[in-house]
Amino acid sequence: MAESADRDANRALRTRFDEVYGQYQRLRSGLEELQSKLAELRVTERSDDGQVTAVVGARGELITVEVSPAVFHDRDARALSRKITETVLRASASATTATRELVAGYLPPGSPSVEFLHTHDFGALLGRADAVLSRGD
Repeated sequence: MAESADRDANRALRTRFDEVYGQYQRLRSGLEELQSKLAELRVTERSDDGQVTAVVGARGELITVEVSPAVFHDRDARALSRKITETVLRASASATTATRELVAGYLPPGSPSVEFLHTHDFGALLGRADAVLSRGD
């Protein structure tokens, strides 16, 4: 009886190992493609009036800001600063969403790494590792 239970437990462990290893293989095989897509990712946002255009990369880093000559007719530096800031922030937020969606396609559903891209909570990202290490898994 115990031998049968051991075989069943071993079979279940083997099935789980095969599943996890398959996920790892898919992640590993797509890593180069993911890195390339992230390096190429550009998000463009325009101010509501179209006078400011911001382009950011996958991490929300500013690539370019273009300002229409029409903004200089107004000569309101504060308004222009707000418009640029708002447009860049909107572009960064869009880049975060695009990056999260791109990465999510390469990671297992519910992955802490995908959640981290959304929350930027290192505690949650490292919580699983801490739990595993404390159990000795």
